[in-house]
Amino acid sequence: MSSVKDLEKTFRIGVLSDTHLPGSGEAVAFLQDLVEHCLAPVDMILHAGDLVDPELLHVFGDCPVHAVRGNMDPATPGVPVKKLLEVRGFSIGLMHGWGPPQGLEQRILNEFSGVKLDCLVYGHSHRPVCMVRDGMLILNPGSATDRRGMSFHSVGLIEVGHRIKGSIIRID
Repeated sequence: MSSVKDLEKTFRIGVLSDTHLPGSGEAVAFLQDLVEHCLAPVDMILHAGDLVDPELLHVFGDCPVHAVRGNMDPATPGVPVKKLLEVRGFSIGLMHGWGPPQGLEQRILNEFSGVKLDCLVYGHSHRPVCMVRDGMLILNPGSATDRRGMSFHSVGLIEVGHRIKGSIIRID
């Protein structure tokens, strides 16, 4: 049973996307370091696709991980193309995305039509985005490994308390 103190604690979600990592000891160490030093403490991890090696989802230990398949990921049981989560009464849509950056958010939002989202998390563009549009938090963490023209690598953080809010964390 949760105590009042537990319910007042902010629930922290680390958000990654487009990591494009091979299954190696170096990749494992990188992801563990990222979570322990850039995002810690987190209660959950979301990965918005293009992990590349699904075995890397196990490096986060006991921390619950929710991931979706990106265009560079193999089909993997338990890793759908899109996912809808509920965290402390807030609805979070998770999807990688596809196609050109122009219109990407709207294409993904169309995939969740008929669902009231409090937050949309996506990837694909490698461009960090954190904004509120029509009362919905929209977050793309960018990429911790592949800037694709951005001046920095980044991850995202979602904090769920009485409201849901997000931020982009520059890691270099």
